[in-house]
Amino acid sequence: MRIIYCDSVFDHKTIEPDYEEEKQSAIAEGFHFSLISFEALIDENVATALKYVKAAETRELGIYRGWMLTPIQYQNLYDGLLKKNIKLINNPTEYKHCHYLPSSYDIIKSKTPKSNWTTQLNDENIFQLAIEFGKKPIIVKDFVKSEKHNWEDACFIPNASDHDKVKAVVDKFIELRGDSLNEGLVFREFEELEFLTEHSKSKMPLTKEYRVFFANKKVIATFNYWDEGEYEETILKLDSFIEIAQSIQSIFFTMDIAQKKNGEWIIIELGDGQVAGLPDNADKSKFYESIRNTLNQS
Repeated sequence: MRIIYCDSVFDHKTIEPDYEEEKQSAIAEGFHFSLISFEALIDENVATALKYVKAAETRELGIYRGWMLTPIQYQNLYDGLLKKNIKLINNPTEYKHCHYLPSSYDIIKSKTPKSNWTTQLNDENIFQLAIEFGKKPIIVKDFVKSEKHNWEDACFIPNASDHDKVKAVVDKFIELRGDSLNEGLVFREFEELEFLTEHSKSKMPLTKEYRVFFANKKVIATFNYWDEGEYEETILKLDSFIEIAQSIQSIFFTMDIAQKKNGEWIIIELGDGQVAGLPDNADKSKFYESIRNTLNQS
């Protein structure tokens, strides 16, 4: 089993520093690893990106642990590694299923805030989407990410019927996302979540959220989502989320869950497990141990 990490920008033999600790934990748990050039990959130069990945003699399972990729970029990585006899744990369809909210929304909609979306970013179409929420507060994001650290200016809309505010927030969001905008625009009904603290830098509200990793439909790790704030002792009842996970079309994915003010637990979003970050509080050794043990049972 091989982990695929991104190299540093300046040296193809050196891992991206943010993943150094993960790499050491993976090695200690018996994993092999290879480095790829993220920059070459997103420039669609796949041969250069994978130049230093040694081909496997027999078919080998691979897990990418690196920066987010668009579905097309992931397809290129998947195909390139397959030519080297390395098969990534999620195929391109499975990657997109958890990476783009609209792709999995129908499966999780009973446990996630009401959402709608569009790829047509004209004012008329955007206002029509907002109308569906009446006067409720909403947040704006693209198919993958929000600008939550620019909470007031580019994320939160207190009243979905306030066209001036909708336009101002959406315009700022699109400006900040720039070329990184993923596919289109998503509106989500704002839910009052259990408050933890304010972010020390951006001052956005941090709420009681957890990141749950699944492999082969089984929970392999659960982490506090934020490294700030006092989570205290919380007993997570994951049965309903594990039930939903059985319908998720992915082998390795994350489910971010949060507690509402009324105590109810909801799904914030899914993510492909290969590009989902580990919080600073994560026990990385146990994380890789759980991956190894779970996948070896299959």
